[in-house]
Amino acid sequence: MAGTAGSTFCSELNRLANGGTYPLLTAYLDEQGAANKWAGTTGLAVQGALNAKLGITDKKLFKGIRAACNALAGTTDKSPTDALRGMNS
Repeated sequence: MAGTAGSTFCSELNRLANGGTYPLLTAYLDEQGAANKWAGTTGLAVQGALNAKLGITDKKLFKGIRAACNALAGTTDKSPTDALRGMNS
């Protein structure tokens, strides 16, 4: 299921962390929690979790959040939210 218009970056991370469907609002995690759940990591910042999902572990090679979201989505030059919106889990 693709994301819906007007959803936020946090909502999209929660959708991906929840297997591709939006969880109930009462089950939402913050951005860091959702990113870590989706990436299978713990304690990383959003940028670290997105890079871990890409398989990048060397912090010197980390992509920024926008670049990481576009790389994960196979897109270029979209906002992080728009890039994640088109992704399935």
